[in-house]
Amino acid sequence: MTPLVRLEHVRKEFGAVVALEDLTLGLEAGEIVALVGDNGAGKSTVVKCLGGVHAPTFGRIVLEGRPVRFASPLDAREEGIEAVLQDLALATGQPVYMNVFLGRELVKGPLRRLAREAMASRTRTLLDELGVRVGSCEQPVRDLSGGQRQAVAIARAALWSQRLILMDEPTAALGVSETQRVEDLIRTMRDRGRAILLVSHSLDQVFRLANRICVLRRGRQVGVRQTADTGGDEIVAMITGLK
Repeated sequence: MTPLVRLEHVRKEFGAVVALEDLTLGLEAGEIVALVGDNGAGKSTVVKCLGGVHAPTFGRIVLEGRPVRFASPLDAREEGIEAVLQDLALATGQPVYMNVFLGRELVKGPLRRLAREAMASRTRTLLDELGVRVGSCEQPVRDLSGGQRQAVAIARAALWSQRLILMDEPTAALGVSETQRVEDLIRTMRDRGRAILLVSHSLDQVFRLANRICVLRRGRQVGVRQTADTGGDEIVAMITGLK
């Protein structure tokens, strides 16, 4: 079976620094793959290559058997790849529905005025389908809790992604209950057929969510394990170099 998304022998250099070396990794539809490793292992570089921030120095990205090259994040978005990064990229002074349609606002009439009612209605339907509770979608994002803000960012990715959602530490700043709600939302995205690349420092979370675990160390791919066939001790040993 052809993977939905595949990185083939990807290498990324920043001048004399090799941030990523010879990474080959595929993701299937409806699968969560976790990227784990210490700081500087290359995890964010992988996310940025797939998200169109950086182009690989060598190697290639293949979508459903078709090689692609992204010149910008817009190119990645047009191919159905959305990112939920740690800063969330939310306009906190704007209402929830405007954040869901940020950069893709609906307009109406010859003067191309914002179709606010249509965006709000579609946002309410989306949030209901995903089980996201934020009160009113007309309220500004600054009034939401950290978990609610994260849920809005994930809902936006769910609306616009067709292939892959990139998630970089999606629950790093959240409490236990909000983390559980966000993890439930991630599972919903998986069940809707999205491929999800998850970067997380929490191995407990990785083992709760991921189908497979890809371990990076100093820019190199140490190995990929089926979550069901490994344990925390092996993954820690791979991360630290003791295995």
